[in-house]
Amino acid sequence: MARKCRLTGIGPLAGNRVSHSNRKTKRRQLPNLQKKRIYVPELDRWVRIRLSTRALRTITKKGLISFLRDEGLSLKEILA
Repeated sequence: MARKCRLTGIGPLAGNRVSHSNRKTKRRQLPNLQKKRIYVPELDRWVRIRLSTRALRTITKKGLISFLRDEGLSLKEILA
């Protein structure tokens, strides 16, 4: 399973870890992904999605169906 948000598409970032002596080595910054069970009142069912905490905050504010509509996605694309 990819470390990628199913809704926003946010994935890992690459950068450098810099030591005190200013030596640089590669590192990855992984997104904060959570597995959540979200209730969709329009469909009267629960949906389990792996999403970032930023997307979770937006869903809490707007609702899942409204968020998907704004992103141009459908529920079938997310669950498949």
